[in-house]
Amino acid sequence: MKSRSRLMLEKSIAAILSAIEIYNKPDFKYREETFSVLCINSWELLLKAQVLHLSSNKLSSIYKTELKTLKSGNKSTSKSIKKNRSGNAMSINLFEAYNVITNDFGLKINKVVYENLLALTEIRDNSIHFINDDFTIAIKIQELGTAALQNYLHLVNEWFGNVLAKYNFYLMPISFFRDFQNASGTILNNSEKNVLDYIKKSEQKYDDNDFSDYNLTLRIDLKFQKVKSTSGLPVIITNDPAATVVQLSEEDISDKYPWNYDVLSTRCIKRYVEFKVNKKYHDLRKQFESDQRYAYQRLLDPSNPNSSKKTFYNANIFKEFDKYYEKK
Repeated sequence: MKSRSRLMLEKSIAAILSAIEIYNKPDFKYREETFSVLCINSWELLLKAQVLHLSSNKLSSIYKTELKTLKSGNKSTSKSIKKNRSGNAMSINLFEAYNVITNDFGLKINKVVYENLLALTEIRDNSIHFINDDFTIAIKIQELGTAALQNYLHLVNEWFGNVLAKYNFYLMPISFFRDFQNASGTILNNSEKNVLDYIKKSEQKYDDNDFSDYNLTLRIDLKFQKVKSTSGLPVIITNDPAATVVQLSEEDISDKYPWNYDVLSTRCIKRYVEFKVNKKYHDLRKQFESDQRYAYQRLLDPSNPNSSKKTFYNANIFKEFDKYYEKK
């Protein structure tokens, strides 16, 4: 049976694939706006999947809470789950989930990912005002969207493994859809100008940064070249039984051991009185790592048994730490 975090991840992937498919349609009149809505929705589901993943799949970890109101009208110090109009529990939003991951669990996410999501969210929130015929807006959305897809791909691989290998994650260059040389100009309204100014200010922070796994905006340069008949790469398929067989058998490992070293240390700081990351902590941690109920060493390259390893932890490791530290 799939965990809640995996089911949430699958919904996220479905949303991002829908965004790509719609964007890449040859003729779609609401291309950029629809893409931004589905892309942000996919990111919110991804971050919620990671919150569930880090929280042992407890649904309460993604519920929005509020202070209870007493009969006197005053606010209580205790919290309750916030309900929507139909009486169902409300869940945290995109940036609340981001804060839980980075602050409550101490998991590091490149800051440019946050900036990219802010810009895309601004486009989504203002999409009703956009004029599709203006190329300045269209190009900027594609640059943000291309970076968002790359950021998404790397984070999913880092958090949940190589589950996206069978998909093509790219946006078709605008050059396929439109003729820039013969494009008619469109006057931007104030809303569009404000959004572009906002994105430009964000981009200026990263003007000196080189291309990396995580980026704010990415531009695709397209040129057509004639291909010679001898330029193709040869592919050899073999049925040689002596050929190396690569097997990936750790699909569910990340579900059982969702925490890395940074997350474990952050959770200990939040759980125990006057906790310090010192020799005592490291000695205990290394002692508990020998027990597979609490820790697992994963090969960074599963196909290479000699590759470097990284240790991941199960929340049950607290059963041992509780014997040596005072809980808050």
